[in-house]
Amino acid sequence: MLEALAKQRHFLRFTTRDLTDEQAGLRTTASELCLGGLIKHVTAVERNWTGFIVDGPSTMGDFTAMTEADWARRADEFKMLPGETLAGVLDDYAEVARRTEDLVATLPDLGATQPLPKAPWFEADTEWSARRVLVHVIAETAQHAGHADIIREALDGAKSMG
Repeated sequence: MLEALAKQRHFLRFTTRDLTDEQAGLRTTASELCLGGLIKHVTAVERNWTGFIVDGPSTMGDFTAMTEADWARRADEFKMLPGETLAGVLDDYAEVARRTEDLVATLPDLGATQPLPKAPWFEADTEWSARRVLVHVIAETAQHAGHADIIREALDGAKSMG
């Protein structure tokens, strides 16, 4: 699983090659997404889910209780904010990846479960194993690597493959 995750991380990171901070923050489609913001989001997703593996749903909070201000702060996760750099975003992502790999290497049981946090998109009273969380993180990373490839191609024609 770590090998599959590393491959998807590579594709995501590769979409930012040779870009400036300004380019990493540009929206190139009708979407609100930019390359730097996508990497920030995937970093947060991986950080939150690995925290969930260890400490359960308290690390993610109750999504059903979020206010409009909470959602606005969460929306900043998808943007390059003033003072943020692509190098800093990539460094943060690399650090989270290292922590994930260390965690997985030391987990005694990938089958250990935690109850999912409260969220309108999760079925109530459901538990996920560490293994299931890792599959989710791989899928999320792959999905956003595809988004990033479209954004990059719209930016300057560069592609991750082909």
